[in-house]
Order: sequence, then C-alpha cells, then structure tokens
Amino acid sequence: MYQYLTHKLRTCLAQRFFSSTTNSLINSRFLHSSPVVTNMSSTAGVVIPCKAAVAWEAGKPLVIERVEVAPPQEMEVRIKVKYTSLCHTDLYFWEAKGQTPLFPRIFGHEAAGIVESVGEGVSDLCVGDHVLPVFTGECGECAHCKSEESNMCDLLRIDTDRGVMHSDGKSRFSINGTPINHFVGTSTFSEYTVIHSGCLAKINPKAPMDKVCVLSCGISTGLGATLNVAKPKKGSIVAVFGLGAVGLAAAEGARIAGASRIIGIDLNPNRFEEAKKFGVTEFLNPKDFDVPIQKVIADVTNGGVDRSIECTGNINAMISAFECVHDGWGVAVLVGVPNKDAVFMTKPINLLNERTLKGTFFGNYKPRTDLPSVVEMYMNKQLELDKFITHRVPFSDINKAFDLMLKGEGLRCIISMED
Repeated sequence: MYQYLTHKLRTCLAQRFFSSTTNSLINSRFLHSSPVVTNMSSTAGVVIPCKAAVAWEAGKPLVIERVEVAPPQEMEVRIKVKYTSLCHTDLYFWEAKGQTPLFPRIFGHEAAGIVESVGEGVSDLCVGDHVLPVFTGECGECAHCKSEESNMCDLLRIDTDRGVMHSDGKSRFSINGTPINHFVGTSTFSEYTVIHSGCLAKINPKAPMDKVCVLSCGISTGLGATLNVAKPKKGSIVAVFGLGAVGLAAAEGARIAGASRIIGIDLNPNRFEEAKKFGVTEFLNPKDFDVPIQKVIADVTNGGVDRSIECTGNINAMISAFECVHDGWGVAVLVGVPNKDAVFMTKPINLLNERTLKGTFFGNYKPRTDLPSVVEMYMNKQLELDKFITHRVPFSDINKAFDLMLKGEGLRCIISMED
C-alpha cells in the first residue's frame, strides 16, 4: 500500500508540473492552487468512521448515524463531502412512491467535496482535488463516451436500483458490520463517501463549494437543456414549462443565450415573481384559459415560440411544449421524466411541418469533460447561482431540508456537512 501511494503521489506531482497540452495546463493551474498532500492523506487505506444521514424506512425522517466508510477499490475515489443539497430525486426515492424500496440507504447526489484517497487505476484525480460528484458518469471508453453527441455512458449511466459499487458488487458503507445501500453511486449525505472516478468532475479549487455544489444535477440539467440542446439564437422567443429549479435553470440558459422573450408556464402563480430573477418575462397559467395552452402561446407569439423546454414530466405539458413551437424551425426539448407507461401522442403533421422534438439527459453534459467549464461560467459571472440557493441548514438539521421541499418552499437548500 505504501509503495502504491508513493507511486500515486509521484504521478500527481508529474501531472501538476509537467502538463503539456492546453487542457492539462488548465488542470495544472487548478491543481497547483490546492495542496498535494493534506492531513486527509493519513487516512488512506483505512476504514473511516464518520456521520451519515441514514434512511431506514420510506418516508421516515433520516437518522444521523455513525457509519464506517471502507477505502476505495479499483477505479474508485473516497471524498470528504463539504456541502450537499437536496434534489427532488432524493425526495422521490426516499418516499418510494412507485419505486422498488431499497433501505437502509444513504441518499444525496448534489454535492462538492475534496478527494481524500484514490483506488488502484485512478490516474486523473489526486488527494486534495476539488470535485463534484455526479449521478451519471463518463468512463471514457464506451461508444457513448467516445461520441460527441451523447453523454449516456454505458458503464456509469444512472441506476436507481443499484445499492452497491460496480467493481465488486459490495457497499462501502456499514454500521456494525451491516451494509448500508448507496444511492445513484454518490450517497453524499455522509461526511465521507466512495464514488467511481468516472462520476467525479475535477473543478477549479477557487470555486466556492457551497455554491457550485448545486451544479451536480438539476441546475446543470436545465441549463444544458437550453444551451446544449435547444440552442436558442439571440433574440429568440423561448417557452419554459415548469418553474421549479430545473425550469428556472432552463430560463437562466435562455437569458444567457440572449432570448428576447422567455415565457414561463406553470400552474402556480406564486412562482412568477421568483421567475423574473431568472429572465422570465411573461407568465401563463393553463388554468386561466378554456383552450389548450399551446394555442394561447401560438396566439401571443405570432405562430409559436422558437424553442420550448418542458421540465415537469407531465405528459400533457410535454405535448403542449411540442405543439407550441413554430412550424418550420421550432424545437421542443423534453427534460422532465414521465411515468414509464405514459404515451406521447400528437398529430404526425406537426412533425411534417418541420417542428423538431428532442429529449435530453443531464442537459447533454459529459460530467468529467463539461462540468468544469460550467463552474467557470459561474466564476466568470456569466452564470448566476446564488439566486437558486434559498435556504441553508447544518447537517444535523438535514430533515428540515426535506420539510422545506415537501412544502414547496424555496429552490435549493444547502446542507453544510461541518456545521
């Protein structure tokens, strides 16, 4: 183990000081800003006892427990989680409504942390690196990873039913010898967690982790749906269906792209004032009209919007999002996840009249390749993240974050692991 760690340290030092390509130079600048050897390195190779919020039953409050976190195995990394936030996906699987229950489990997948140690075969991450864990990954070897058009890695694609690691089918968490299930390969509601290296994006160490942690899931999904998939031109008219965190991130993308009008569609009129902060210029509530909302949108936009992004997962909203785009050039992007048995129905003429329907997964971002540049968008003040963060709680009050989301209050609640 000592020889292996010595080899890893030498490799990291070489990466830091002898990079030759442009990307390597950028990474070297990031790495040089953070220490190569930290006081965490002394824990490499040993089990770490720490606090974690464990869900023992569906819908029951999480319990702060003392868990043991095993060392990382081949192609794995153990990180110290600094900040995490609650995403609706955590809530959905915690409630276990319509899902196969898998308990006990450690939830959490939006976070930022620092590499504590690395397993065998990991060559692109070192102790002290700042990282964002991601629920999906990038192995770099499969057809999807090698394609410029896809981010749906064959090996590391999200698997909500998996409660163990890829390498050996075992959990890295335990309490008194009893294994505790992982969640989407991240489990960030723990002071330490083990993650496949392909699901970690190395970021600028100067980026505030209590802000950029929200880029691990929902915000990047909505932002990328607009910038990477819908791709509105400057001056475009964009419609966003659903003004939750993902929808507002889609609106933020439209704002960044220079849209002239951003129309927000939501059943909750209380969301419009908040949506203005994200560039939304108009608000339509389908309950206020006796005709389908797509007809209303077509009437107020002289034939339809240039781009639409659907962020609710409601099948009727999906149909409306597609049918409200302008013929000839309109593009609709589906982001929300519907019931697996839902059926999308529209008249074929809508497609023949040159409307385009697209779907997206994680905003078409490749986690390791693309997320560092999204962090730089924030650092360069192009992307505004602060307005997504509406609450903060210490780790000991993590259940308050669940209460806030259940009540529909706020967008993102940041949970500080050290408070």
